[in-house]
Amino acid sequence: MMQRPFRPEEYSLKETTPHLGGAAVGDKHTTTYDLVEQMQYLYVRVVKAKELPSKDITGSCDPYVEVKLGNYKGTTRHFEKKTNPEWNQVFAFSKERIQASVVEIIVKDKDFVKDDYIGRVLFDLNEVPKRVPPDSPLAPQWYRLEERNGHKVKGELMLAVWMGTQADEAFPEAWHSDAASIPGDGLASIRSKVYLTPKLWYLRVNVIEAQDLIPNDKTRFPEVYVKAMLGNQALRTRVSPSRTLNPMWNEDLMFVAAEPFEEHLILSVEDRIAPGKDDVIGRTVISLQHVPRRMDYKMLNSQWYNLEKHIIVDGEQKKETKFSSRIHLRVCLEGGYHVLDESTHYSSDLRPTAKQLWKQNIGVLELGILTAQGLLPMKTKDGRGTTDPYCVAKYGQKWVRTRTIIDSFTPKWNEQYTWEVHDPCTVITIGVFDNCHLNGGEKANGARDTRIGKVRIRLSTLETDRVYTHSYPLIVLTPGGVKKMGEVQLAVRFTCSSLINMMHLYSQPLLPKMHYIHPLSVIQVDNLRRQATNIVSTRLSRAEPPLRKEIVEYMLDVDSHMWSMRKSKANFFRIMGVLSPLIAVARWFDQICHWRNPLTTILIHILFVILVLYPELILPTIFLYLFLIGVWYYRWRPRQPPHMDTRLSHAETAHPDELDEEFDTFPTCRAPDIVRMRYDRLRSVAGRIQTVVGDLATQGERLQSLLSWRDPRATALFVTFCFIAAIVLYVTPFRVVVFLAGLYTLRHPRFRHKMPSVPLNFFRRLPARTDSML
Repeated sequence: MMQRPFRPEEYSLKETTPHLGGAAVGDKHTTTYDLVEQMQYLYVRVVKAKELPSKDITGSCDPYVEVKLGNYKGTTRHFEKKTNPEWNQVFAFSKERIQASVVEIIVKDKDFVKDDYIGRVLFDLNEVPKRVPPDSPLAPQWYRLEERNGHKVKGELMLAVWMGTQADEAFPEAWHSDAASIPGDGLASIRSKVYLTPKLWYLRVNVIEAQDLIPNDKTRFPEVYVKAMLGNQALRTRVSPSRTLNPMWNEDLMFVAAEPFEEHLILSVEDRIAPGKDDVIGRTVISLQHVPRRMDYKMLNSQWYNLEKHIIVDGEQKKETKFSSRIHLRVCLEGGYHVLDESTHYSSDLRPTAKQLWKQNIGVLELGILTAQGLLPMKTKDGRGTTDPYCVAKYGQKWVRTRTIIDSFTPKWNEQYTWEVHDPCTVITIGVFDNCHLNGGEKANGARDTRIGKVRIRLSTLETDRVYTHSYPLIVLTPGGVKKMGEVQLAVRFTCSSLINMMHLYSQPLLPKMHYIHPLSVIQVDNLRRQATNIVSTRLSRAEPPLRKEIVEYMLDVDSHMWSMRKSKANFFRIMGVLSPLIAVARWFDQICHWRNPLTTILIHILFVILVLYPELILPTIFLYLFLIGVWYYRWRPRQPPHMDTRLSHAETAHPDELDEEFDTFPTCRAPDIVRMRYDRLRSVAGRIQTVVGDLATQGERLQSLLSWRDPRATALFVTFCFIAAIVLYVTPFRVVVFLAGLYTLRHPRFRHKMPSVPLNFFRRLPARTDSML
């Protein structure tokens, strides 16, 4: 029987019933933001002013606008000496925190001592209109400024004031009332944003040969290799076995290139003079803009490139014009591969690079990031713990970042995002982080945003058109052990546009066909994935607001390949969990053979006789049995998406030293005695693995020695047995042979003895190559 994984209540998934979009959970909507709770905001758009009076002695005016609602106050930037300024800024005040009945928009003149009052416009909140998208934006209007006593003054202000929700298009770029304490240069780091990763290509450089090389040292045969560089990626060929002036390699070098191809491919032919000393014979630079692109494995034409020689004259590097050396290359951008920037176990996109090879999407994934509860303080400010949380979600090439909620352990984001789905066997990743750059990026002094937790949801585990609303525990592994950092509440819906197309995908290869026609090696895939993640993290960290490197690496699981004793144990027990049903069947069959339950054994004998007499029933019986098992387990099918399992991960039982080793840097920074102890422990574990591998090799070599005549007597016995068995099986009907073999296997214990069988004794006596091992 299938066993349910045990999870402590603290780490379990909890189903929630939020009031999504003002309707009941489970209903399907077509309106915007129907997977989040509606949040009401008062929006004030300050567009521009005209004919403002001057208040300074100099007769100039340095205006700015102050939007005041109760205790909340937002200000626009100010203009120097301008009576017709234009701001076009939006202010958003959460309705939950409104404690006043009037919003006041004041125009002031900035001064060194005290800012001068120019005029104001008042709005009664009861008279503010309500706007619901997809209604058109409210048109701003001109309003005459007035004194505090209500008298009209010179100057007009163009405004638009309305009540709306977070679905309003003005919401992402608006100034929010809960961010009133954030300085102007830190506002950019708290806004929500959608990012697109650069389009990545594999660049294949086939180095064929070079001709007419002119080495600097003509007294020796050159040891020539080719070094290729693309940005910070550097690869090199092996040293040419033909130590001549016309060397040959025919070797492929693979790089990751990102559009718009700003970097050039630089190839240099170098001569290894001595260990650690190389001499550049020639160099060529190739622009990727002119490199051909291919969608399949059809051979492209190769091309000769001239090698330029750089010489130093009077301390300056110059090109040598009279130089006839050249190199033969086949360079192309591979559009038929999918550039892996995340592990294939939880990849969010499997499409090839070339858009011409993309197939039609099969559905839409909608994610509502609602709230978080019970977040722990991540940093200290003014003597107390605080957290400034935000979420990042990644699926395919699209990354999204919610706005940062200032100083809150129970933030409410209520933001909704949508992705096209091209394959159901993909994973969306959602991470929660603490913003440590609220004082502006330049003032952060190298601060890193802290990870709070991560959630993965596999789309194939979701029922279509159903809204899943759950509270996911945010679990992180620290050097001190597993720790729950809080919970994040999400609403997820996977809508399928064509069920037939989605079912058809289950018969298709997971990756594009180029991965199978011309596969990359495991080492190549690891190196290319590392280069791809570096490119993605560098590009996203240059956006505004930046998605910083530590965030991208955590979302992409960059360090997942590092050694961990905890993960090794977890994977071992995963294998045991997979093999346990087979072990249980073997034990059950052993009980049948030893007649522990005579009635069951007799029934098995009857079933065996029926199958021998009617062998055509064997396969239908097996498939019918599997069908009945599947139907039986349907009652206990999982109702919730899978989540991080601390017991499966062996996070709760890990030894502190194992966790300290897992969080160690590479290369290590621990003391030599600790490294020596860990090395000895690793040698002990590796020794046991080595023994198991050696035993497996021994059994395989014994099989080979049956016919190798390594032991002439054993091989003679086996060959004689095979000859006799061939004659007997030829004259005896196959059903009789199977029937007799089955009865012998199921014989009663009184006809058995505890000593090993003759075939097993014969097999264990066969020679293996362990005698030849040093």
